[in-house]
Amino acid sequence: MATVLRRLGLTRDALMISLRTTVATVASLLLARTLRLPEFYWAPISTIVIVLSTIPPLTLAWQRFAGTAMGAALGALLATYAPNNWMVYGTGIFLCGVLSSIARHGGAYRFAAITLSIVLLIAHTSPPWVVAIHRFVEVSLGIAVALLVTLIWPIPTKAS
Repeated sequence: MATVLRRLGLTRDALMISLRTTVATVASLLLARTLRLPEFYWAPISTIVIVLSTIPPLTLAWQRFAGTAMGAALGALLATYAPNNWMVYGTGIFLCGVLSSIARHGGAYRFAAITLSIVLLIAHTSPPWVVAIHRFVEVSLGIAVALLVTLIWPIPTKAS
């Protein structure tokens, strides 16, 4: 049986990574649902992004956290005080890049732009500030679960 699994490319490491990702993602999902977060699916998505990252989890977590905060705040400001059109959206994407650079968190740009896009482009029934806060909390929960799992269940690195 072990020979067949190896031939299929299924190693012990692959099984452990799959199991760890499953445990982290399901824990994140259950916690977000227990807290009755309106778009609970962002928590497990964020967990997957961090747990399966090829860069150090803490580095990516900080980029995602900072970028999400920036995009949520900027998106809520623009949605509240500016007209909803392509120029405002484009300005918001541009400002995400500029603010990420000024804050010396260039890696946060993509997460800021994604969050800004979600706040500005998806129709919501709640006010923009509520949507932005929910997005930030949902992503932050996923990040926290991912960091906790990577801390208590590290995957050994292979010697080169």
